[in-house]
Amino acid sequence: MKRIKKEKKEKIMDLIQKAGDPNNYETSWDEGGLIHKIKKKSNIARGKNSRAKGARFELKVRKDLESKGRIVDKWTNNVDLIEGKIIPAKRKYNPFFKALSIGTGFPDFISIRQISEELYSVIGVEVKINGTLSKEEKEKCQWYLKEKIFSKILIAKSIRQGKKINIEYDDFSEKYSPKQ
Repeated sequence: MKRIKKEKKEKIMDLIQKAGDPNNYETSWDEGGLIHKIKKKSNIARGKNSRAKGARFELKVRKDLESKGRIVDKWTNNVDLIEGKIIPAKRKYNPFFKALSIGTGFPDFISIRQISEELYSVIGVEVKINGTLSKEEKEKCQWYLKEKIFSKILIAKSIRQGKKINIEYDDFSEKYSPKQ
């Protein structure tokens, strides 16, 4: 019989202990009867609250843009940076509601305003509570601006003033230089 290293044995025993603790951990198993995932219940609740907070902020941004006289719609496309073209965004399946969720495109919204009779302002709006974009999101924004899909891209972030949450819009071109 093969001997197991002490560190590996401790890790395995820790996993077994977590899997047997239904009060603090949620365990999922695969078809072979092996542990698939062990999630801490407090982290599950924190993730659920964060997603809800993000959805509420996204709705607040949409209402703010509409109050400023812009037409706002969910952007359901994404960018394939390798091929350099716009593709439909993948839909996420929710097994609990047995439904596909839409709105997984980048950026979150497309906003249109008529400037003159034949001239429109088309901007993309990405909603981030902390206002920072990942490296891939920055590359996608640069591609949209280079291909002139959007005239500009705004990043909506939340600014907390006491108990009130205000929205601040940062222009992508001003916040991130083209070299990034």
